[in-house]
Amino acid sequence: MIAFSDIEKNDTNSMCKIYDDWPNIARDAYKTNLKQITFEKTDHIVFGGMGGSGAIGDIFSSILSKTNIHVDVVKGYLLPKTVDSKSTVVITSTSGNTEEAISVLKSAINLGCNIIAFSDGGKIKKICEENSIEHREISMIHSPRASFTKFLFSMLKILEPIIPIAENDIQESIHELENLRKKISSKNLNEQNPALSLAYWITEIPVIYFPWGLQSCAIRFKNSLQENAKMHAISEDVIEASHNGIVPWERMTNLKPILLEGKEDYVKTKERWMILKEFFEKNKIEYKEVFSVKGSILSKIINLIYLLDYTSIYKAVISNIDPTPVAAINFVKNKL
Repeated sequence: MIAFSDIEKNDTNSMCKIYDDWPNIARDAYKTNLKQITFEKTDHIVFGGMGGSGAIGDIFSSILSKTNIHVDVVKGYLLPKTVDSKSTVVITSTSGNTEEAISVLKSAINLGCNIIAFSDGGKIKKICEENSIEHREISMIHSPRASFTKFLFSMLKILEPIIPIAENDIQESIHELENLRKKISSKNLNEQNPALSLAYWITEIPVIYFPWGLQSCAIRFKNSLQENAKMHAISEDVIEASHNGIVPWERMTNLKPILLEGKEDYVKTKERWMILKEFFEKNKIEYKEVFSVKGSILSKIINLIYLLDYTSIYKAVISNIDPTPVAAINFVKNKL
């Protein structure tokens, strides 16, 4: 079992310290004094962003999935053709210099729709100022992925007029984060730490199965393993995988299935989990189950992300890897 000295040795930029503080960061962010938007309610919202910023769009998509609001998440350069002057476009870029987010912002300006952008300054802030576009400056903490809760909970507050989510659900999600911190923080490095245990269990490429409502958690986990632990990861919808992705398990493989299960999954989804587990057990394929907390969709998602992000950091430390540097991403950006 790793010790705190291993974290100090490998986590040279103190990412764990930020994650230990995530519940406090979330609570402070939700108390933000940044001005709320005054847009009229809309039935079409587009979230544009890449990486950790794109994951925020995935979460809002999950939150709004049971409302009458149509949501698009754009992780690229182009807006969907369904966007018009009645749509609301939300741009997120922690640095404010993300090329794809800037492209989406400029396209939205040309369409004349409602726009608000969130960044820690950068080119996006300048474009907003030049075009009288709503912009809220949120300072980055450590890195874009570590700044996740600060951006998400600030945005929940600022977008409150058009996002139908109860304040009780937001407070509940923060309370659950505080409860989870007691189990997974770097001050609790023992066998009872579920994030650390999962990190030790992942010895090969993980295949992350998820139900529809928890897609954002699976995408975020895949991305965090790639960035922090510098390892490959795969994510698949459990229902869709039953029609194709399950077939490769007929052959011997070193891949490791991880099942992200919601406490209140749809009855047919629960049935599918049972069938999938029966198949794995019949074929002697070791798998790991990770369950959400009970409560609102926000509580489920943000707490799974907290657990799984920390798993990726512990996996990096176990592998003697510094979770912070992302040299390959910097290589791509420098070529653009």
